Amino acid sequence: MRLTVIVPVLEEEGTLAATLARVRAARVHELIVVDGGSRDGTCAVAARAADRVLAAPAGRAAQMNAGAAVASGDVLLFLHADTLLPHGFATAIARALDDPATVAGRFDVRLEGSSRLLPLVAAAINWRSRWTRIATGDQAIFVRRRAFEAIGGYAPLALFEDVRLTVALKRHGRIACLREHVVTSARRWERRGPLRTILLMWGLRLGHALGVSPARLRRLYGDVR
Repeated sequence: MRLTVIVPVLEEEGTLAATLARVRAARVHELIVVDGGSRDGTCAVAARAADRVLAAPAGRAAQMNAGAAVASGDVLLFLHADTLLPHGFATAIARALDDPATVAGRFDVRLEGSSRLLPLVAAAINWRSRWTRIATGDQAIFVRRRAFEAIGGYAPLALFEDVRLTVALKRHGRIACLREHVVTSARRWERRGPLRTILLMWGLRLGHALGVSPARLRRLYGDVR
């Protein structure tokens, strides 16, 4: 397995170094950072650790597709800049993909923050994902490159591009739900409050299911990455 890790970034100077260091500890085949127009020191941090640092129009879907277009690995892992992969993540991915019926997968998530509600929120996210086999970007989605290309990559959406991706991948094979935990920042949960964020996300998912445009949902979601 040749694993390429793709990290979309925008103004992530404070979080990126730890994320990339965890990736590098596994000696992956390739690490690509795709910047969406940062004005802070994000690109300088990325240049010290990544094999390639690219520029792309802001928006995770566009940035991740840009990274995938130049990747040389046969497995792609899409990682948020504020998310730490578990130790041994590359081995866990390889083990999951030993099953030829598995085309993609994701990790369980743990939210890092001060609210005592966060463990319950994370447990709900993990349970829902395991039941539906649909993943969100916070869970570090990995995918066989041929399957990613077969569905045309990420749809050019302002929000829920990760959900749309895994729904499409389910038609091509199994989605593995790994028990190992990624640790992701709870900043969006803490900025609004866990309960308000839960209600907001439920509302956004309902809107997405009812056909509300992703651009409009993105405006409601706000600027918290």
